[in-house]
Amino acid sequence: MHNKSEPAAAAEPRTATQAVDRALSMLTLLAQHGPSGVTELARELGVHKSTVSRLMTTMEKFRFVEQVGSRGKFQLGFGIVRLAGATTAQLDIARESKSICARLSSELHGTVSLSVLEGGGATTVTQEPRTERNWIGLRVPLHATACGKVLLANFGFEELEEVLRQPLPRFTENTIISRGALTADLNRVRDRGWATAVGEFEAELRSVAVPVRGPGGRMAGALSVSADSQHLRGTDFPAVARVLGEAAEEILERLQDLAGP
Repeated sequence: MHNKSEPAAAAEPRTATQAVDRALSMLTLLAQHGPSGVTELARELGVHKSTVSRLMTTMEKFRFVEQVGSRGKFQLGFGIVRLAGATTAQLDIARESKSICARLSSELHGTVSLSVLEGGGATTVTQEPRTERNWIGLRVPLHATACGKVLLANFGFEELEEVLRQPLPRFTENTIISRGALTADLNRVRDRGWATAVGEFEAELRSVAVPVRGPGGRMAGALSVSADSQHLRGTDFPAVARVLGEAAEEILERLQDLAGP
C-alpha cells in the first residue's frame, strides 16, 4: 500500500517528456536548496520516491548529481560544471572575436562570422556587421558551408564516418552530396588549412573559412567571411584565407590571455 502522502506511481503517466521535465526540476531544486534527499525531492515535485530514485540513478551516471557522503542526500555533480564550462568557452570566444570580426568585415567587404560546433551543425555566435539577416544562434549544415567544412575536417575517423553514413541534403545544384567528393574536399581543407564553399548552401553566396584554435590547440570554432561573387572572387580565396588565419591567431592570443598561465 502506498503512503497516503505520496501519489501512486501507477497514476503517473510515464512519458519521455515528463521524465525530462522532472529531471530538470530536480536539478533546479538542488541548485536552489542544496543537498536534498529523495523524500524531500519527491514531496516537492509531488511524485513517488521510486520515480525520484530512478531519475537520480540516471543523472548520477552522467555525473549531473552525486551523493553526499552516506547521508543519502544528493547535490549537483561535476557534470553540470562541465556543461557550464562549455557554455562559458562559447561566450568567451564570441566576446573576444567581436571586434576582430568587425575589423575584418570592413577590410574584406563581406559578412564575417565566428561559428562553433553544436548539435551536428555550425552555429554562429558572432556576426559582423549586424544586418537584417541575422545568423547569430542559427545552425547551418557542416557539409555545405565553409565554416562547417573546417569543423568537419577536425573530426576523428569514427565521428566523420558517422556523418558520411547519413544522406547529405542538397541545398543548391553545387551542394556536395557525394561521400567521395566530400572526403576529397575535406582532405584539401586539411592540406591547405582553409575551406571554401561556392554556392553550396545558398546559390549566390561564396565563403572562405579557417579554424580557430583555443588554448592547448583544441578546436574552438571557425572564422569565415561570406559575400557574393562580385565581392569574393575565386582568385581572392588564398589571400582572404591568409587574412582570416592571422585573425584566428589573434583570437587565440586573446583566449590564452583569458585562460591565464
